[in-house]
Amino acid sequence: MIVLLLIFTGSCGVIGVTLWQYEKASRLYDGISSQYTALIVPEDRRNTAAGSEKMEETAPIVVDFEALQKVNKDVIGWIYCEDTVIDYPILQGSDNDYYLNHSIDGAYSASGSIFVEASNRGDFLDFNTILYGHHMKNKTMFATLSYWNDQKYYEEHPVMWILTPQRDYKVELFSAYTTAASSDTYQIFQKSGEDFTKYLADTLDQSEFQTNAAPGQEDRCVLLSTCAYVFDNARDVLHGKLIPVNSAGGVSIGGE
Repeated sequence: MIVLLLIFTGSCGVIGVTLWQYEKASRLYDGISSQYTALIVPEDRRNTAAGSEKMEETAPIVVDFEALQKVNKDVIGWIYCEDTVIDYPILQGSDNDYYLNHSIDGAYSASGSIFVEASNRGDFLDFNTILYGHHMKNKTMFATLSYWNDQKYYEEHPVMWILTPQRDYKVELFSAYTTAASSDTYQIFQKSGEDFTKYLADTLDQSEFQTNAAPGQEDRCVLLSTCAYVFDNARDVLHGKLIPVNSAGGVSIGGE
């Protein structure tokens, strides 16, 4: 009985520490979001060009990248999806290990950060940029990527946004599925061509939802990835094509 009690007490302690870490990470990123970003009301998403007002598509939030990069110079963007938990800074380190278990403030964190593959350029100009995030049990970070395997959920959330200091992008989602960590999904293309066209066709063939937002071979794309628990080393992935809009960090840069 004493041994069982010790085991039970230890297990409760581990669970308690884990839940505390989850809550700490959630508070950190909620605070980062509220301090460095703000929603833009639709009436304010109006751009003045050539002396007359016209609507230009811009990101739905603004991000203070200058202040964020003082917190951490590795911040290269922000990812946002309306009416979801996805609302996080994007970082890029010199490897793919550090931000697996470090948050934006450099502290150890089981939640880690949302980060770009180290082999990618950090400007989203590769034809396939890979973003990683943990599948947290409290449904934070990228834990909800599997939701897009459902057609109805996709139709309710067909786009995300990626904001950067240089340019913002509307992300039109076009494929979601579960794959192996060792699959050909994890490829970086720095130029378009036949290989990239075949890659896009393969991703569309695997998709769990149907869409009219299929990318062309000249479209730059992103791949979001997180762990899945349906088989060993499984991954839930979500693909989207990047549509440049007329803002940077949510601030209008004028019509083009």
